[in-house]
Amino acid sequence: MVGLIGKKIGMTSIIDANGAKVGCTVVQAEPNVISQIKTTEKEGYNALQISAIELKDKHSTAAATGHFKKAGTKAMKVSHEFRVDQTVGNLGDRVDVTIFAEGDFVDIIGTSKGKGFQGVVKRHNFNGVGPATHGQHDRQRAPGSVGSSSYPSKVFKGLRMAGRMGGKRIKNLNAQILKVIPEQNLLVIKGSISGHNGSIVVIEK
Repeated sequence: MVGLIGKKIGMTSIIDANGAKVGCTVVQAEPNVISQIKTTEKEGYNALQISAIELKDKHSTAAATGHFKKAGTKAMKVSHEFRVDQTVGNLGDRVDVTIFAEGDFVDIIGTSKGKGFQGVVKRHNFNGVGPATHGQHDRQRAPGSVGSSSYPSKVFKGLRMAGRMGGKRIKNLNAQILKVIPEQNLLVIKGSISGHNGSIVVIEK
C-alpha cells in the first residue's frame, strides 16, 4: 500500500461520459517526500514514511530537522506511514499524483468538521417529544426519559445523548478517482470527503 498526503480544496461537479452530472472533490497533493524507510530487519515490518508541506526552519524542532536531514529535505509539517509488502524507492525520492490513474479506487482519511456540543436532534436525528399541544412546553428538542426505574437505577453506558459532535478521524472507503491533473498536482475524486476546505487528507492506494 502506498499513497499521498494532500489538501482538500473543495467540491465541484463534472459531466461524465454518459452526460450525467457527478459531484466530486478536488484534492491538491504537492509532491511528497519519502522521509523514512522501515524494513523487516530493523523495525520488524516494511513501511514507507511519506511527508508533505515544508516548514520554515524557525517552525521546526531540532529533532525534526535532524530526522528530515537524512532524507536531504527540509522539515515537513505532516507525515504518514504506509505499510508495504516490500520497500520501494529511496530515501528523499519524490512521490506525486502520477502514482494514481483515472478509474483507480482509493481510501481517504480525513478529520470531519467539528460542530461543537450538539443536542440529540442534530446529533442523533431524534424527533423530539411528540406534538406541541396537550401541555407540552419547550420539549420539541428534548431527549426524553434516559434512566430506568428503581432497578437498575442508573443510565446505561452508550445511551444516545447530547455531546460533542464531529472532529473525528474518518476513513472514506472506495472513492473513485475521476481525473488526474499532474500539471497542477490535482486529483478529482468522486463524491465527498470528510473535512473542511483546506484540511489535510491522506489518500491510500
